Amino acid sequence: MEAARLGDVLAALRQAAAGAVPFELAIRGLGAFPSVTRPRVIWAGVVEGAAAVAELAARVDVALAGLGFPRETRPFAGHVTLGRARAPRRDAGLAEALGVAATRDFGRVRVARLSLMRSDLAPRGARYTELGGAPLGAASDSPDIDGTPSPS
Repeated sequence: MEAARLGDVLAALRQAAAGAVPFELAIRGLGAFPSVTRPRVIWAGVVEGAAAVAELAARVDVALAGLGFPRETRPFAGHVTLGRARAPRRDAGLAEALGVAATRDFGRVRVARLSLMRSDLAPRGARYTELGGAPLGAASDSPDIDGTPSPS
């Protein structure tokens, strides 16, 4: 992302975060996109807190649309990404393991921040860097992730 747009994006995310309140997610079950028989992304499901995370995603979508970013057209599916396959292929053992863990509870997590992440793809996998963020429910002039005040 261009440095010139980063400030605008972070301001939009702070606005989206300010209108949300912290919440908890209950994580249960494993699955895969596009399917367990040909996984590209392996995920754990969100069973409690799904409405709150969907509302937050909608707030982000609206805030970024105001900056000219295209709106998401796919339905929102709350999940926690656990891993990605470099090349999706059929793997009966993996499909069976995902089926066995389809209803396993993995615990709860409190969501209190919204973060903007950058992913850099490399041969050994992706590297993720947080570019900035904001606490949920904070005033839009609250400090950013690094403690500096947000621009007004």
